[in-house]
Amino acid sequence: MHDPATPDPISTDADAPGTGRTGASPPPGPAAPDPVRDPWRAAMEWALVEAGRAALAGDVPVGAVVLGPDGALLATGHNEREATGDPTAHAEVLALRRAAERLGEWRLTGCTLVVTLEPCVMCAGALVQSRVDRLVFGALDEKAGAVGSLWDLVRDRRLNHRPEVIHGVLADTCSAQLTRFFRAR
Repeated sequence: MHDPATPDPISTDADAPGTGRTGASPPPGPAAPDPVRDPWRAAMEWALVEAGRAALAGDVPVGAVVLGPDGALLATGHNEREATGDPTAHAEVLALRRAAERLGEWRLTGCTLVVTLEPCVMCAGALVQSRVDRLVFGALDEKAGAVGSLWDLVRDRRLNHRPEVIHGVLADTCSAQLTRFFRAR
């Protein structure tokens, strides 16, 4: 039998009367460092700013940035389909075009494409063709994603180029931006 004067080894302060908590786990603390995703957070924040520009223009808020081999910002893009009437004016395609123009060549070897939403088939094809070394994206696109959700075009072994893929960078923030946009429509 348990002596009430001796603390119960199973009980915690959260179970103490007057705390308003009964066995609940403590609130989550800061997230543990993520050595894979954390280095890309700043670039994803740039992409989120670009996505915000798309939303202001009435387009789906997707933003992209291309980083050079040294990590410097080469180009940006956001969805411009509504503004231009161009069905190919996706953030990724525009950012890749601008990066290639700035470098003076179509091969973006050593570059990284950072985008807020998993690329569609068109954009996945464009990034494979551009020879970027790495794709970093935030939110999954369960309706049209071609980097794991519906298809996995960029890692298809039949292709001659397969970039490294890092997903889930600021995924909740990227998803929330899209959710807000569609709820407001």
